[in-house]
Amino acid sequence: MLKISNVNKVFNAGTVNEKIALRNVNLHVKRGEFITVIGSNGAGKSTMMNMISGGLFPDSGTITIDGKDVTRLGEHQRAELIGRVFQDPMAGTAPNMTIEENLAIALGRGRRRTLGFGVNNHKRELFREQLKQLDQGLENRLKTKVGFLSGGQRQALSLLMATFTEPKILLLDEHTAALDPKRAQLIVELTDKIVARHKLTTIMVTHNMEQALNMGNRLLMLHDGGIILDIPDEKKRTMKPQDLLRAFEAARGGESFSEDRFLLT
Repeated sequence: MLKISNVNKVFNAGTVNEKIALRNVNLHVKRGEFITVIGSNGAGKSTMMNMISGGLFPDSGTITIDGKDVTRLGEHQRAELIGRVFQDPMAGTAPNMTIEENLAIALGRGRRRTLGFGVNNHKRELFREQLKQLDQGLENRLKTKVGFLSGGQRQALSLLMATFTEPKILLLDEHTAALDPKRAQLIVELTDKIVARHKLTTIMVTHNMEQALNMGNRLLMLHDGGIILDIPDEKKRTMKPQDLLRAFEAARGGESFSEDRFLLT
């Protein structure tokens, strides 16, 4: 499904601000896998996600999706293949447009269209059916501007929009981090439900170790631009957050992990 081969990325190369973001990253993601990704700030998580989405190009290496080389294709050229939900609930929506207008945009993702996209009664019924599954009451608020929704409602809508056309790959970039615990848990449950329903190949970055262990069927840990741990489902299911910390220390030759943003609960 997704294959990342020998990918490297350096920012500000040859300057005093040089930063190696990814170093010789290799990753093969099978169809239907749900991978959670953890790592400290600067480990390379966001860079890897941007490489997959087409927001950044690697300095070397290749990226293929379903056997197609997409290494030099930009985000708009991969839009039909990839859905993405960001940490900021506003990032995946147009706040000054209505719910139905946002969904109409999502429905046409990756297709040629003009700005005069239409919302007809047939589409409204489709939108209501899909929104009802979010259990947020949004199916009765199609004319409401997205900017008036709560953070949790916006993120639920973003998740629906990202998966509306069942993309080949779903990228979740700390999509619960900006929410309070109650709303974050609702989005976690909704994520599990949507991913399972559509059997989506999913990569989710999180700073919450409990989420990383409880969600998905494979776990990656990044550090200093590389993948240092790749934990399969059968092992992940038996692990606790402290086990992850010990695994990190073992992988790094005794180096302790001290990252304030990692949440153990």
